[in-house]
Amino acid sequence: MSNLSSHEEKELIVFIKDWLRSHGYSQKDLASKLKIKSSRTSEIAKKLKDLYEKGGIINIAKCLIKIEQDWISSKINNNEKNHNEKHSYSEENKKGYDQLDFNYKLDLDELMDQMEKDHKIN
Repeated sequence: MSNLSSHEEKELIVFIKDWLRSHGYSQKDLASKLKIKSSRTSEIAKKLKDLYEKGGIINIAKCLIKIEQDWISSKINNNEKNHNEKHSYSEENKKGYDQLDFNYKLDLDELMDQMEKDHKIN
């Protein structure tokens, strides 16, 4: 394979930066996925050149697609985990109110009426 031209390299770096920004990731996140030690633009460019030499722009695209799929999968898993934690927390709270024999579903007016009735009885 031939080398990336200077113009192509600059366009690719601009694309990568926009792509990272659109997904909410940093160059450090990309460097981690590319398995390179430094997150500097020059090191990322060097890795992209290596990928280009091994298979052209298609090889770079395949690599970026795989990274993007990993990130999307990771976000989906995190969202499911957060949803499960919130659901679990709300279930625990319901159990806690049930222990007090308190109907937490009453609206505020009903609650106030109930408190007034309880107060009049005593």
